[in-house]
Amino acid sequence: MILLQANNVSRLFGDDVLFENIQLDVQDKSRIALVGRNGAGKSTLLKILAGIEEPDTGLITKSKELTIGYLDQHTGLESDKTIWEEMLIVFDYVQEMEKKLRRLEKDIANPNIHDNEESYQQVLKDYDKLQHEFNELNGYGYKSEIKSVLHGFRFDESYFDVPIQNLSGGQKTRLALARLLLEKPNLLILDEPTNHLDIDTLNWLEGYLQGYRGAILMVSHDRYFLDKIVNEVYDISRRKITHYKGNYSTFLERKAERLEQEEKEYEKQQDKIAKLEDFVARNIVRASTTKRAQSRRKQLEKMEKLEKPLGDEKSAHFLFKTNRPSGRDVLTLNNVAVGYEPLILSEPINLALRKQEAIALVGPNGVGKSTLLKSIIGDIPFVKGVAEIGYKVDIGYYDQEQGKLSGNQSVLEELWREHPTVPEKDIRTLLGSFLFSGEDVKKTINLLSGGEKARVALAKLAMQKDNFLILDEPTNHLDIDSKEVLENALIEYDGTLLFVSHDRYFINRIATGVLELSEDGSTYYHGNYDYYVEKKAEEEERQALLNDTQNVEDNKVTKDKLSYEESKERQKEQRKLERLVDSLEVELQEAEEKIESIQKEMEQPEILEDHEKLLELDKELQEVYAKQETLLETWEKASLELESF
Repeated sequence: MILLQANNVSRLFGDDVLFENIQLDVQDKSRIALVGRNGAGKSTLLKILAGIEEPDTGLITKSKELTIGYLDQHTGLESDKTIWEEMLIVFDYVQEMEKKLRRLEKDIANPNIHDNEESYQQVLKDYDKLQHEFNELNGYGYKSEIKSVLHGFRFDESYFDVPIQNLSGGQKTRLALARLLLEKPNLLILDEPTNHLDIDTLNWLEGYLQGYRGAILMVSHDRYFLDKIVNEVYDISRRKITHYKGNYSTFLERKAERLEQEEKEYEKQQDKIAKLEDFVARNIVRASTTKRAQSRRKQLEKMEKLEKPLGDEKSAHFLFKTNRPSGRDVLTLNNVAVGYEPLILSEPINLALRKQEAIALVGPNGVGKSTLLKSIIGDIPFVKGVAEIGYKVDIGYYDQEQGKLSGNQSVLEELWREHPTVPEKDIRTLLGSFLFSGEDVKKTINLLSGGEKARVALAKLAMQKDNFLILDEPTNHLDIDSKEVLENALIEYDGTLLFVSHDRYFINRIATGVLELSEDGSTYYHGNYDYYVEKKAEEEERQALLNDTQNVEDNKVTKDKLSYEESKERQKEQRKLERLVDSLEVELQEAEEKIESIQKEMEQPEILEDHEKLLELDKELQEVYAKQETLLETWEKASLELESF
C-alpha cells in the first residue's frame, strides 16, 4: 500500500531550480535513502514530503491513515520536563486506557450491575475489547519499552529525573529521536539521524530500525548505516531524481552501470547522426541522390536527440604529501591517562604507532578520544604520563570543530596567512582542487557552511605536508562524494595516521588497526572495523564461556573446599535470607487479605452510595497495591539470592 506519493514536485528560488519533476513513492514497508550532494535539496525535499513546506509545483498525496514522524538534523528536544516525564507523554493514551480499565473493573465488581443482565454483558464486552486494545498497545510493558529505548541512546536510570533543559545539544537531538521512535508513526522521515551517535549507539539504532514495523525515509551520510537499513535509493543529481533498487553499495554499482550505458547510447547516436549529416551534405545537391538525402534529413529531424550524459557533478580531488619521511617509531604511549584533573576519563592507554600505520580510535562518547588527540598535540596535558614523539615526526592536526580557522578572513587569506611566500596562483590552484574557484576564494570563513569549512581545514592540512596526521572526526559535514575523495587521498598518503571517527565505512577503508578506549584503558586490534567487530564478538563469546566454566568451578569450590569459617558465614547469610523471605511472604499474604477486604467493603451498597468513602477506600487500595508491588520485587530478589546457596 502506498502511504505517500510525490508527483512532479519542484522547488524554485526565483529563476533558479533546486529540483523539478520529482516522482517518489513510499510504500507501507519502504526502507528508502535519499542521497545526493550537499546543496542538492535533500533536506528541503524531506520537509516538503513531511508537510512542513509546500512545493512550488506538483502534488503530495497521502493515505488517510498516514502518521508521520519527522526528525530535523538541527533540532533537539526542548521541554521543561524531566526525561522520564517527557517520554511518558508519548503513552498518555495508554495511561488513559489503564484508568478506564480500572473504572470498568469497579463496575464489574458492583453487585447492582448484576440486576441488569444486558448492562452487565455490555460492561464485560467493553472491558474485553479495551483490554485487548491495551495489550496490543503494550499497556503492560510500555515503561519497559521506554527504558529500553533510552538505554539504547545511552540514557540510563541516572538520567531519568534530569530536566531536559539541562542537557547538551547532542543529548537533546538523541532524545528527540528516542521520543520519535516511541511514538511509532507509520512513516519515519529522518534527516541525518546518526549525528551525535557513537558506534555502540549506531549499532543499537540499526538493530531497532531493521525491526521497525513502519516505513522509513532518510537522508544520511553514513554509508555503513545505509547499507544495513535501506533497500531502495532515490538519487538527486542536477535537479533530477533517479530511483534504484537495493542498498547503498548496490546503488553505486547500478548508477555507474547506468552512466556507462547512457554514454554508450549517446556515442552510438552521435555516430549515427554524423553519418546521416555527412550523407545529406554530400548528396542533397545531386539530382540522382537528392530524394534519399531528403529522406535522411527528415529522419534527422524526427530523431529524438539524447542529451550528453554529464555524469557526476564536479568532485574535489586532492592528495596529502609529505616534506620528509619520519623515523620508524612515530608515537609511543605508555600507561598514560587522559582527562581533566582530577577526573580521569581513560586509563591506562598504551600505543606503539609505527610509520605508515593508520590507527582508528573508537569508544563511547565521553571516554576521552578527542581529549587524547589534544593531549598528544599538547593542547591538553595528560593526567598521567607523556607522549613520546618519534624522530623527524611532523604533526598535522585536524580539529572537528574547526576552532583553528579565523572567522573574519577570506578562504584565500586563511591559507596565505600561514604560507605567505607561496605564490597566489599556487594557493588558488590548491583551493580549486577543494572546490573553491573564482570568487569562492574571497568568501569569509564565518559565512561558509559546515562542509565548506571542513574543506578549508583539509586544504590547510594538505599545504603543511606533515608526515603524521592526527584527525578528529574528519568526515563530519562532508557529503558522501567528498568522504570518498578524502578516503582515497588518505589511502594514497605515505605518512602515518591517527584518527577518531564514528564513520564505520571510513574506518573500514582507512584503518590498519583499531584502538578501543574505555574507562579501563585501551585495547588494540590489528585490522579494520569489520575485523574489530569480529574479534569483539569472539571475545564476548569466550568471556561468556569462561564465566560459565567459572560458575561451575565456583560451585564446586563452594561444595568441596570452603573452609569452616566460610561455610559458617554462608550458613548465617542463608538463614538471614530465609527469615527475610518468610517475613516477606507473611507481609504479602497480609497485603492480599487487605486488598480482598477493601474490595469487599467497596462492594457494600452503603459504601457505593457514599462517594467520599468510596474515594477514600480506593486511595487506600492503591496504596496497598503499591506496597504489594514493592514487597514482590524485594521477595523476588531475596528468593533469587537464596537459590544461589
